Amino acid sequence: MTSSSRSQGFGSEVQRRILIGTYALSAGYVDAYYKKAQQVRSLIREDFKNAFEKVDILLTPTSPSTAFKAGSHADNPLDMYLSDLLTIPANLAGLPAISLPCGFDKSGLPIGLQFIGNILDETRLLQLAYQFEQSSDFMKKRPKGALIP
Repeated sequence: MTSSSRSQGFGSEVQRRILIGTYALSAGYVDAYYKKAQQVRSLIREDFKNAFEKVDILLTPTSPSTAFKAGSHADNPLDMYLSDLLTIPANLAGLPAISLPCGFDKSGLPIGLQFIGNILDETRLLQLAYQFEQSSDFMKKRPKGALIP
């Protein structure tokens, strides 16, 4: 039952990340990985705290590159991890963030834009995301060759 509940419904990438997290929290590795990660997390929170003393919302790319075709990085977990790189800091700091489409690259694949808000400032973040959607038509457009109607 445990094997089924930990594998059904989870793709290979999610399973891989669960295994890495379990390994990092296993006996003997807590000091090496978890405690160090907590220290890094504190530094990241402090950086965001300093930024939000100057601005209300941060605007960043969602990922370091535009979208890639489905399945094109299935054999390369490192590429998959790198595509998440710019969303990780907000998650580590416990900050609200939202990603929206903001255009298309030369191949017609979507480009993501991320708004990051301060702690407990979800209302402002959602209002800004809504205003952005209302002032642009990116939500109505589809990538070239998209199967979505």
